[in-house]
Formats: sequence, C-alpha cells, structure tokens
Amino acid sequence: MKKFYFSEVLIVLLFACSLSHAQNKTEVRQIAGVPALFINEQLYPPFAYMSYLGEQKYYKEIAETGIHLYCFPAYLGDRGINSVSGIGTFRTPVWTGEEQYDFSSIKTDFEKIIKVDPQAKVIIRIYLDPPLWWEKLNPDASCQLADGGTFRQCFSSEKWQRETGEVLKSCINWLSGSVYAKYLVGIHVAAGFTEEWFYHPKQYDDRNPVRFNAFRKWLRNKYNDDELAFQGSWGDSLVSFSTAQPGNISESRTHRWRNPEREQKVVDTYQFHSETLVDNIIHFCKIVKETSNGTLLTGAFYGYHYYVTDPRRGHGALGKLLKCKYLDYLSSPDVYNRVIGEDWPPMVAIQSVQLHGKLWLAENDTRTSITTLLKDRAPEVAPPGQYESGVWLGPEDMETSTSFLWKNAGRMLTQGYGGWWFDMWGGWFSSPELLKVIQKTNEFYSSFPMAEGKQMQSQVCVIVDEQLCFWDASYGQLAEQILSNRYPLAKTGTSYDLFLRTDVESIPVNQYKVIWLMGFLELTAEERERIHNWQDKGIVVIWTGNEGTYIFNKKNDSRGKDVITLSDSQLRKIFEDAGVHIYIHSGDVFYVGRNWLCIHSVYGGEKKIRLPFAAQVINPTDNIVMSDSTKTIKINMDGKSTIILRVNPL
Repeated sequence: MKKFYFSEVLIVLLFACSLSHAQNKTEVRQIAGVPALFINEQLYPPFAYMSYLGEQKYYKEIAETGIHLYCFPAYLGDRGINSVSGIGTFRTPVWTGEEQYDFSSIKTDFEKIIKVDPQAKVIIRIYLDPPLWWEKLNPDASCQLADGGTFRQCFSSEKWQRETGEVLKSCINWLSGSVYAKYLVGIHVAAGFTEEWFYHPKQYDDRNPVRFNAFRKWLRNKYNDDELAFQGSWGDSLVSFSTAQPGNISESRTHRWRNPEREQKVVDTYQFHSETLVDNIIHFCKIVKETSNGTLLTGAFYGYHYYVTDPRRGHGALGKLLKCKYLDYLSSPDVYNRVIGEDWPPMVAIQSVQLHGKLWLAENDTRTSITTLLKDRAPEVAPPGQYESGVWLGPEDMETSTSFLWKNAGRMLTQGYGGWWFDMWGGWFSSPELLKVIQKTNEFYSSFPMAEGKQMQSQVCVIVDEQLCFWDASYGQLAEQILSNRYPLAKTGTSYDLFLRTDVESIPVNQYKVIWLMGFLELTAEERERIHNWQDKGIVVIWTGNEGTYIFNKKNDSRGKDVITLSDSQLRKIFEDAGVHIYIHSGDVFYVGRNWLCIHSVYGGEKKIRLPFAAQVINPTDNIVMSDSTKTIKINMDGKSTIILRVNPL
C-alpha cells in the first residue's frame, strides 16, 4: 500500500480548496419583478459578446466598453451546424474517440479572451451533435434514414443521451479542474440544426425503432393507458399502443387547417416530436447542474413558436420546458424581418419565460453596414454561394446600423431581459458609433436602479398557442398569417405582454384592459367561461382564429369575418376604445416599460409622447435631465434613428 505523508495530503487539500474558491457561483434570481443574473452574489449586467471566429482585437474593443461577459462555442463533433448549407466547422472536435478528448480549442478561446480581459466571465456553448466516428460505431443510436443510411443522432436514443452526457460531464470536470475555472460561469447546451434544438431535415422521418418505441411509450402516458380513448382520438379502432406508428410529417404541403377528427395522429406526432427535444434539454441541463454542484448557469435555444411556424422543427413544447428546475435561461435570435421601421421581437412569449423564473437572453445577431461575409473571413468554412446575400447583408449606412442596435437595447431594457451581441464572423460592431451603443446599454443597466415600473405596465395582454402550427398542414404559412400581427402590435403606441396559452391561469389579468387570444383555432368551454368573466370585469377580449377575428366587450360583440391580420391603426382604435393609454400616435415602433421608453423611427420629425403620470425625463445617453416634472414629452428625431429615454414616475 502506498504511504501518503501529511505534507502531501495537505498540498492536495489546499489545491482542492483553491479550486473551490476559484469557481464562480452563477444563478438567476428575481429582482424588481423579473429574473436577473447574479454572479458570486452580485447583480451582474446580462449583456455579453460572442463571435464564431473570436479575435483578440474584437474582444479588446468589447472589454473597453465595460462588458466582461463572453460566450464562445465548443463542438463535440466534427461536422458543421447547418446540414443543409454545408457550412464547415468553426472549431476542432472535443470528442476524438471513446473516452478521448481534445480540449485545445477551448483553451485557445479562453486564452484569446483572458489575455485582453482579466475580468472575463465566460459561458461556453457546447454543441452536442456527435462526431462521424461515433455515428458509424453506433447506428442503433443514430437517426436511421429511409435509404438504410444513418445521420448523426437519434434524439430518442437513451444510448446517445447517456454517452453524450458522459462526455459533457468530462468536459465540465476538466474545466472545473483547469486554470480557466475562475472565468467559467455557465454552459449553454446546444444540438441539432444551427445549434438551436431544431431537428435537422433528415431527422424528420427518423426510422430508428428506438424512436417508434419512445413514441408508443409517450402515447401510453398521454392517454393514461386507456386504449379505447386513444383509438377514439385517432379515429382508428384497430390501432394499439403496441403497434402505433408516428404520423407522416414529411407529406406534401397543403393550404388548410387539419381536421381534429381525422388527423390527431399527426398532431400527436408533432407533440411527441417537440417534447423529445425538451426532454433532451432537461437531461443535459441536469447533468451540468449536478456535475458543477449547482454553480454553473444553464441555458439553451428553444421555444421559437412566435416566429418559426414549421412544426417539423420541434419547437412546440416550451410550456413543458419552463417547468424545468435545472434550466436558468432561454434564448433565440430576434425575428428575422430585419428591416428598418419594424419590431424584431424575440421568437418566444417573453412574459411566460419570466413568469416561470427564467432569464431571457436575446441573441442580437444584428447586421450592420460593416458586416463581414463568411467567405472573406473564413473561406475554409464557407460553402460556395452561401451566406452572401439576403439576411446575411446589413444596411448600407451607419445611421441605420446604429438605430438597429439602439432598438435592440431599447427592447431589452423596457422588457427586463438581457442578451449577447453576436458578432458572427467578427468586425460587425467594430466602429466607434456601434461600440458606443454597446457601452451605453451596459452603463444604463448599471447606472439606473432596477425598476418594476408599475405605472407603465402593459395594459394589453396577448396570449398565443404554441401548438397552433401543429394544426397547419401548410407547414406554417397559415399560422404565420395570424402571428404576423406581431408587427403592427409594436406600432400602436403602447406596449403589450405576451404569454403562452398554457399559462392563462397564472396571468395577472387585472392589470389588462385588452386580452387578445391570438391563434386559438377553437375555444374550450373553460376558455369561453373565462371570456365572460373578463367581460364582466370590463376587459375587452379579441379572439383571432382560423375564420376571422371576434371582439367581445360589455356592450356588444362583433366579428370581422376573414380578418386575420389587423393594422396598427385598427388595433390602436380597439385599444383606445377599451381605455388603454396610448403614449404616441405616430405609428413608429414604440417600447415602454420598467421606467424606460424607446422610439424607433424611419422618417423622424417631431414626436409627442403623452404620459399617464407626471415624471422626470432623462436623456441617458448624454445624461441630461429634459424635465423634472412633465406629462408630455416633445422631441425631434432624425430619420433612421432610435431614441431611449429614462422616465421616472413622480
């Protein structure tokens, strides 16, 4: 037996203690009515910087703005994140063989950051799709294609979950014992198409028996082992739990809503499809929490129901994920209607995320006039002809670019969430004008006290059904017609809150004067009763379904047959008639909340904002008090501009 001397034991204990002291404790807590980021017991600005091609000169610029929170990616596998475009890999793979790992890319990324910013805190986005060698060794745990081939992982495979989980544990253990532990604050678990927990298109029709068995188990749970109820729901007296097959979700697109009496099989398939991804997110977040003894933040992309309307992508189970105790934050890019004069909301019901105590971190991958192309920055990664046009190009001028970033900032501040500035290929924000916006956003958060802003709380509540797209046989075209109301909503001159249908019992309805049930194809008996109760309280209820829009109020009910999309002027009239306070009538994009106010304007000119209370008004950019007490704000705006004001109710 080997003998250990006291001095050796002491050294080991001291080393272990030094590691424990070096590790950060990162968590999400409620403050001023919203989830907020805390690092080592201190409130921390929830703004970060990320780039796929991180370079020291850009990290240095960001550190000089006062931001010290960074994200960078790491990849278990050796294949690109977009299996359609054919994009190459951004890093060398971590998982090089069975129980063999190469952490060199993680070391390189850390060194780039900490050499220019010793105060750095880092969230690593770990992409869990497997390497090719693993897929070849494990066809039973891979997606099985109709032609007999395989493709990456089967999301229903416990083997893939187990083995990938062990790799994730090894990564975290290595990080915890490394010199980089004192910089690490979180793990963003990622998988699937573009790292966003979408199914890759080839995975839509996964023929792996593991998936079929998981589907049958899921059906038993949904129908409580009641086979008669199951057969009745599917309209098939011959089907059984032991023989049921997933529906065909690769059939041709048809422009219609599904028939619930004949197509429940397909709808169940979509629900299982979505919940499978959520179960994986929960599984890997739990591993992060348990392996780090609860010290690391956990997050993921998920819940894009407000924009991604193709149900095959798998984003229809946010309600389930929000109940996960191991998850701290969620994220999405902003909606990709990236034109001036329009709102780019997050792709999710923000207020439901916050209601469940989760932090929202927007991925502000905002294109600017100095946005670079992948083919110029990393030609070895760029597939020919891809990432060169359309959404990959920014505006032509710096004025528009600056207004875009201010708009991002205004939305985050008024809604009480954070985000990262996603400099995809590097250099997108590398100008004094743009870096100033990033710096000021961070300063605003730190300099002005967190405020719930109860006097400017939303009086409009929008409730959406994340499973609307399950019923859309056009793979999202019909659902998008309804959800496109997101754009005029931002121009009504007031704010709105957005919740999931599944959260209706927890919504604080007494603060609202209008409730819009957007995309409810049918109303349940309970929902109809709720409408009557809301009407009795004087709340105006709008219901938009597949046949049109109904308005219920105390005086009379009205119906707009075939009216699915309303204009901002139509909505403003409904809101005003219901007693909603309209701050501005200009039709500009307008955000207000938490003692912040933001206007984004294409044409500029004089803007008159009417407040429902007397307030001190501050121009925070120049730190100028515009008025010590006023109910009316008059400002002149340039075209292609955005302004943010601090409004402190008296």
